[in-house]
Amino acid sequence: MNKKKRLFNLLIIAALFLGACNLPSGSQGEELSMTAAAQTVEALLSATPAVTSTDTPLPVPTTLTSTPLPDSTNTSAAPATSTCNVAQFIADITIPDGTVMTPGQAFTKTWRLKNIGTCAWTPSYAIAFSDGNAMSGPPSQALVGNVNPGQTIDISVNLTAPVSTGNYTGNWKLRDGSGVLFGKFYVQIKVQNPPTATNTVVSSHTVNLTYMAGESGLVLSDGSVNPLTVAAGDSLGNLGVEAFLSFDISGVPSGSTIQAASLLLKGGSQVRADPFVTLGCLRAYVQNYGVVDASDFVPVGAVSAITRWCNTGELEAPYSDSGFTSAIQSAVGSSRFQIRLQFKDTLTDGDGNIDDVLILAPVTLAITYSP
Repeated sequence: MNKKKRLFNLLIIAALFLGACNLPSGSQGEELSMTAAAQTVEALLSATPAVTSTDTPLPVPTTLTSTPLPDSTNTSAAPATSTCNVAQFIADITIPDGTVMTPGQAFTKTWRLKNIGTCAWTPSYAIAFSDGNAMSGPPSQALVGNVNPGQTIDISVNLTAPVSTGNYTGNWKLRDGSGVLFGKFYVQIKVQNPPTATNTVVSSHTVNLTYMAGESGLVLSDGSVNPLTVAAGDSLGNLGVEAFLSFDISGVPSGSTIQAASLLLKGGSQVRADPFVTLGCLRAYVQNYGVVDASDFVPVGAVSAITRWCNTGELEAPYSDSGFTSAIQSAVGSSRFQIRLQFKDTLTDGDGNIDDVLILAPVTLAITYSP
């Protein structure tokens, strides 16, 4: 704008100068005209103040320094991250997929899960039914104890098969303390009607096991062995005497079930003196001794007897109870059933007489079994 004003002033000066040319001629007049014009220009230049810019100069920009923003801190409750609650299915402990059930059958399903997240599962967590068939299970069931990251837990829930036949699946999930569901596992069963009952006849057999006299005998407390005599009590020399009896069970098929068993010693036994008064009760113990030798003798105080006779009258009846039957059952599948007879409480009464039960053939061991 200032430049335009100065140009305008110069144009005026030029006009004045040109106008001076119309003044009267003559050297004096020309000189006066030139002088006046010069004075006019000088006066105008003097009257025109020096043009100065009123614009404020822009500041020289400084170098910008990048200042990193501080980390964002969320002071409110942060929502669960994708790595907090993560469950991994490990195995079906019970009721594998496709297990056949009868209508209305009750069962317990157990899953093994592993916590592979970063948050511990506390008792505020629960197993919750998701969708499918609930099978009469609870809507939810709280977990027991804490399951830290990396640990496994077996979760069980009681269910009931539907009453209609078909294939059924129930989906379940875990639920944290805030109600957020995560993980997925399921139970899958097949409901079928039970097969029509048929009358199956299971045959049973009653046999007398063969008494193996040649594998029987006695052992005295001093280590002496007599394979030709079978007796239990004490001797003339006040030594303890124990009897060993062997029976052949190889004829009973492996896998058979022993339904009953009884042992009768009286048919081939003699009671000499009164061992039941001086020595106590006679007892039988399972002992797979193989061949009778000195190491088979057991001191008084033995435990785990399978039979017991405490007077002569008891020897006259077959001995039978569930414990004796179980002992025979344990020998099924082997070739021999062998026992040891001894008076448990006293080695000898020290009277220098024979007080014993002498066992002679026949000895009867009868069993009833079903193959």
